[in-house]
Amino acid sequence: MAASVKRAAGRSAARVRRHTRLRKKIVGSVERPRLSVTRTNRHVFVQIIDDTKGHTLASASTMEADFSSFEGDKSAKARKVGELIAARAKSAGVEAVVFDRGGSKYAGRVAAVAEGAREAGLSL
Repeated sequence: MAASVKRAAGRSAARVRRHTRLRKKIVGSVERPRLSVTRTNRHVFVQIIDDTKGHTLASASTMEADFSSFEGDKSAKARKVGELIAARAKSAGVEAVVFDRGGSKYAGRVAAVAEGAREAGLSL
């Protein structure tokens, strides 16, 4: 049992290390804010952040009331979250963003968020 606990702690620590390494290069500005994706086992959380001011301009997640009745798997929900964040970004006056995958692989739900945002007209 102790080995599985160590392994889980190692995985989360590795994700934090990857995200820290990624954040050295990716910085959100006024012109191109950062689109940050956080993924858990059940949900996806997305924020558009202006790092110069430290403000969140728009956010969306699968925890919202719209997704309680949504039919589909987790990747379909993630794609829908991408479309939703793109619509909210456009209403906030954001046309282009820098994509921050949060230390996760660019695959599965993280890629689905990006594809949904691109399809809705957000430039990544």
